[in-house]
Amino acid sequence: MSDHEVAPVLRIKGRVLVGPDEVKDGLWAVDGRITYERPPGADDAVTLTGWVLPGLVDAHCHVGLGHQGPVDAATSEKQALTDREAGTLLIRDAGSPSDTRWVDEREDLPKIIRAGRHIARTRRYIRNFAHEIEPGDLVAYVAQEARRGDGWVKLVGDWIDRDAGDLTACWPRGEVEAAIAEAHRLGARVTAHCFAEDALRDLVEAGIDCIEHATGLTEDTIPLFAERGVAIVPTLVNIATFPALAAGGESRFPRWSAHMRQLHEDRYDTVRAAYDAGIPVFTGTDAGGSLAHGLIAEEVAELVKAGIPALDALSATAWGARRWLGRPVLEEGAPADLVMYDEDPRADVRVLASPRTVVLNGRVMG
Repeated sequence: MSDHEVAPVLRIKGRVLVGPDEVKDGLWAVDGRITYERPPGADDAVTLTGWVLPGLVDAHCHVGLGHQGPVDAATSEKQALTDREAGTLLIRDAGSPSDTRWVDEREDLPKIIRAGRHIARTRRYIRNFAHEIEPGDLVAYVAQEARRGDGWVKLVGDWIDRDAGDLTACWPRGEVEAAIAEAHRLGARVTAHCFAEDALRDLVEAGIDCIEHATGLTEDTIPLFAERGVAIVPTLVNIATFPALAAGGESRFPRWSAHMRQLHEDRYDTVRAAYDAGIPVFTGTDAGGSLAHGLIAEEVAELVKAGIPALDALSATAWGARRWLGRPVLEEGAPADLVMYDEDPRADVRVLASPRTVVLNGRVMG
């Protein structure tokens, strides 16, 4: 079927998980949209059965990014298709140097919410990934990426400082405050990569909306996040790589290596403490760069392993994540973006690793 052909009428039979505690018996997809009313043409509908979730969300994913920087369109397409096959139908692209606007024209690829290109301090991030600038240019670059993105901007809040031999904050408080204020003026939210402790208080007090990874949360900063409603995207499948990274840098940066190992050791306790304090937690895999795409089921399982109740871990990639990003769930008139499973994923989130059927824009994906 070409992108311009009309999608068939679908009859979805089974248990439709409209929300964590709201279940309906079936729905229809007509012209790519959801309805709960029997439509004309129902007798000729294609029938599908199973447990139904809204298309999953990967809120930290990099389509168009490889381990050496930007990748070509064919590689970007393969990344997006891998995510789609895993049930990820909505991506918040948390920084990419590639222009992926062409994806928006494809009915068969996940929908992407872009944060523009990473904004990092000079020589303080992975080569070829980010705009590398000095603090005096931060406001201008944030404004530029706010206009280029889809309502988000991505900062690199901390990274290894070779002189210090450890992770340190990248930006002075005053410049961060001005930059976040400018993003908000332009209608964009701001998130930041942060592994360590030092940058968090300044970023949150400056008005940031989200922190990626957030391994440096402490007893002092967790209440601040909770009070301000700042979300975190822990990317635990990425944090699992910290021991290998630490081993690779041991000889040159022993202090940094020890710090990374400690952050890794504490990761589950940190995420559970954040959840217990009421901090919003959402799923992200950090796919792209060095991590494979299609790992969303593993990330949800990691949240459960950290001690987050299964239903809330599921919401972190489904209903809650979509609402946080301002996108619909399985409501009347919404795009028919859904994933079907053989069993109830609320009972065991490991079900997410085996989607039975993926429906995007009302079409059954191969």
